[in-house]
Amino acid sequence: MKIIKKILSRIRGEQNIKKLLKRGLKIGERVTIMSGVIIDPSHCWHIEIGNDVILAPRVHILAHDASTKIFLNHTRVANVKIGNKVFIGAGSIVLPGVTIGDNVVIGAGSIVTKNIPSDSLAVGNPAHVISSLTEFIQKQQQKMLTENTFPKEFTLRNKNFSLEQADRLRKASEKYEEIFVE
Repeated sequence: MKIIKKILSRIRGEQNIKKLLKRGLKIGERVTIMSGVIIDPSHCWHIEIGNDVILAPRVHILAHDASTKIFLNHTRVANVKIGNKVFIGAGSIVLPGVTIGDNVVIGAGSIVTKNIPSDSLAVGNPAHVISSLTEFIQKQQQKMLTENTFPKEFTLRNKNFSLEQADRLRKASEKYEEIFVE
């Protein structure tokens, strides 16, 4: 059974985090690494990830830049530090030498080329700060109503999630433009 899991993991492109930790990758507590995430395997000891971090699907964290190899015969390498309570959205790329502060959201598809300060919402290519995280969270909280906020039973974490629940979510999303699920 272990061999099958290993083969499936390789087919899915999942990394062996235990192997990266043995090589020197530093990861805090309560870190969620979703499918397709790539943490630079050849320079993982240059990467530090704090506590309460979520790496959404297909996030890439790179500590090296091999573009210099053919011109200088050397690869540029730099440390990457991701703080505590950070969410990095799907398909984002964090480049070498970047520090992301605490309490930060990086929007999906962003390319992080420079440091992002704490308490920031950053998006784009290249990623740039568009507001404080505090301001963003306050705006989102104000949009949360009883009618457009749903418990975790309305997610796939509920093994009995039904098409009726899905329909209720869809209708609420049409009426309120967006909904919030636990």
